[in-house]
Amino acid sequence: MKETSVLCLLFLISLLSCTTNQARLTVSPSSSQIFKGDFVSLSCEEDDSSAGWTLRRNTNIGNTTQCGDGWGKLVNSSCNISYIIPSDSGVYWCESREGPISNMVNLTVTGGSVILQSPVLPVMEGDDVTLLCKTKTTPSNLPAAFYKDGSLIRKQLTGHMTIQHVSRSDEGLYKCDISGHGESPSSWITVTDEHTTTPPPTSTPPPGSTSITLPPSLSPPVLSVLSCVGSVCVVVLLVLLVLLVRRCVHRKREAEHEANMGSDVNTEITYVQISHRQQQNKGKLLLWLFFRSCWERENPARGVVPFQSGV
Repeated sequence: MKETSVLCLLFLISLLSCTTNQARLTVSPSSSQIFKGDFVSLSCEEDDSSAGWTLRRNTNIGNTTQCGDGWGKLVNSSCNISYIIPSDSGVYWCESREGPISNMVNLTVTGGSVILQSPVLPVMEGDDVTLLCKTKTTPSNLPAAFYKDGSLIRKQLTGHMTIQHVSRSDEGLYKCDISGHGESPSSWITVTDEHTTTPPPTSTPPPGSTSITLPPSLSPPVLSVLSCVGSVCVVVLLVLLVLLVRRCVHRKREAEHEANMGSDVNTEITYVQISHRQQQNKGKLLLWLFFRSCWERENPARGVVPFQSGV
């Protein structure tokens, strides 16, 4: 019973170690599409502190690197990119030394003249979502046409469109177009019923921009889950090994105890046998003495009858 309790306790501790506080990755300006040459700041924020978190990314180069390793500049808990370029497009996330990661953000940097400002993170089902179609140089309230999965949704005179009470059916690939200025890259909007760290998928953007999704083999959530499962398995195996050793030691002690008990029983049996034989010999001796006294009285001239213990 005690061994089972210890096993359950250690298993629970292992699970709790996988649910440590996660950081939140914030992007300023808050947009999944960014103009080439803009200033972008990314921050890892946690409830307690922002210490111990590293900002990483995966771009079209295919390498996972951290802020300061050839890109960005660390300023306190933020990573600033003073002049962002299309090759900076990719997936960004915060990661701790222990393994947990933050939400992931997919940034698309375009060299074109139009972008679609859409939510950086998946949106909650039932919330309102506003999409803004803007140009780099001219006012952002120009008339724009909005598309979902390649089909025209509506045209707005003010350049922005609000989707009220979003549902799963609103999930899809969005883009916008401003007459005389061009078309924006496409951005995937994910609708979820809970907060998630899964990055939204992307499609091939128009010329002049670059976008990439994180390869499955490099996905931080997968690595985090595998690390957690591995830790739990190691703890369980160690506990099972300890219990097995304790079991073997206990069985060895039981065997030694049984052997000692057997030795005591044999000693007692031998002692009883000797005592019994001594009692038998004593009885025979008394019988012989009585018989000899009678013999001597009746036959005084014949001598003494010898004692035989086996009689």
